[in-house]
Amino acid sequence: MDTTGTAITDQFERPLKDLRISVIDQCNFRCTYCMPAEIFGEGYQFLSQEERLSYDEIVRVAEAFASLGVEKIRITGGEPLLRKNLSELIERLYAIEGIHDIALTTNGVFLPKQAEALKAAGLDRINLSLDAIDDEVFKSINSRGVKTSPVLKGVQAAEDAGLQVKVNMVVKKGMNDDQILPMARYFLATGHILRFIEFMDVGNTNGWNMDSVISKREIIDQIHEHMPLEPINPNYYGEVASRYRYQDGEGEVGIISSVTDHFCDTCTRARLSADGKLYHCLFASGGYDIRSLLRDGTSDHGLKLEIMKRWTRRDDRYSADRAEGKTPKDKKIEMSYIGG
Repeated sequence: MDTTGTAITDQFERPLKDLRISVIDQCNFRCTYCMPAEIFGEGYQFLSQEERLSYDEIVRVAEAFASLGVEKIRITGGEPLLRKNLSELIERLYAIEGIHDIALTTNGVFLPKQAEALKAAGLDRINLSLDAIDDEVFKSINSRGVKTSPVLKGVQAAEDAGLQVKVNMVVKKGMNDDQILPMARYFLATGHILRFIEFMDVGNTNGWNMDSVISKREIIDQIHEHMPLEPINPNYYGEVASRYRYQDGEGEVGIISSVTDHFCDTCTRARLSADGKLYHCLFASGGYDIRSLLRDGTSDHGLKLEIMKRWTRRDDRYSADRAEGKTPKDKKIEMSYIGG
């Protein structure tokens, strides 16, 4: 069977359009909701270089996905800018036929030294994580005593390099919910889109419970009271953020609401972990071992057939199941391992 240019769908008729590639499981932060320091401490065993996919292997997988309909790639971690010579990978991914958009999720600290090279290599966008504008709140979240200034310098470096910037803020009750308005006000003046993310039950180490969730409705109501908002249409099918613009015409915000207003029905994303496991859902319990195929001599055609087989059987809808009261999974992959 010739799979070249084949568009495939899963059990719920969702197309495969996006591939998120984790290039490293390490991070320079220890954010409490993602990689808590008490678990990911000094003795934690991260992947070795041999265990991680090489750039050659990542490119080969990306080419297979592109042949099956993937148009967008996002590079994630861990903190992906800890992976050496990342711009070289970006350049090779940019050259793949069918790939139209390459983005990077980062905490921004290393962008001042890398933003120009990343842009020159073909990177389109930066999704930058910043969970507070107040230094003390931010330091307590990242558990490394890092103030906001290194991250904000990263935002500026990305802007100066010509990269589009979106800023992501995970909102958790009692952690940083008092930062919703200060963040909205700060980034309104910059022209960058700020996206609020409901605290999610990804993995098993972040202490998630529903009482800690600040809902999409609560976030919108809080901002709307001071800076009136109105909803606007999605940019494209499968966009995860609900979009709102300020009624005075000065910019927009987004809400990623996988807990209280899920978007499983339009999810088009597959995920590749740094050690070559394929996952069909951010809340997955296990993945399919792509690395073994790559290293055991499987042909490009065989690789595409395996990816096609996995996606066409896909029936993941974790957030929808949670919303319907079905029992959550006992064990899920950590976000720092699979990427956001």
